[in-house]
Amino acid sequence: MDDKLTVIDGAGSVQGKLNGRDARVLGRFDGELELAGKLQIGEGADVKAKVQADTAEIAGTYSGELHAKTVVLLEKAKVSGSIVTETLAVREGAQVDATISCGGRGKPGAAASRPPAPAGGAPGPGAV
Repeated sequence: MDDKLTVIDGAGSVQGKLNGRDARVLGRFDGELELAGKLQIGEGADVKAKVQADTAEIAGTYSGELHAKTVVLLEKAKVSGSIVTETLAVREGAQVDATISCGGRGKPGAAASRPPAPAGGAPGPGAV
């Protein structure tokens, strides 16, 4: 077993903030997760959290704000909230009720970055 992996087993219930490399949640977690590596939410797990991770693989229930470079929603995933990611894979059977920003940097603020509107309300180049 990888010594850098934090595991919350199926009988576990944790509230608070978790910082680390990789984590596997098989039970319940409520709070914040800041991971340099991979988050795995197992089938039957229930996570309500603000998440920042490199990769997130979800098979259980997730609710919150998820920022990750890569997100994989497996067959039994139930996801609500928001997802900001560069790459999103959704397997058949996954349930998603979330706002999704895909193709950005996968970091906070990526969905909100837009060029400013022209000053004075003047039409931009090419406008009729």
